[in-house]
Amino acid sequence: MDSEEKKEILIQFGKRLREIRSERNYTQQQLADELNIEVSQVSRIERGIINTSVTTVYSISKILDIQPGDLFISQ
Repeated sequence: MDSEEKKEILIQFGKRLREIRSERNYTQQQLADELNIEVSQVSRIERGIINTSVTTVYSISKILDIQPGDLFISQ
């Protein structure tokens, strides 16, 4: 997998996170508070700028009441 493919995966993951977060009526700040991270980190994840850990993905899924895999599937 080349760097462009990796970048696209991060962007798609971030778009999906933003979509689900919005559907669940969570602000970036609310999600960040529950994850105990900075709101800027949530923003960077949603914009596909940074990669996040598996444990953060798991925590996000629990907070948003979804399966972790749902964050990887575009609707």
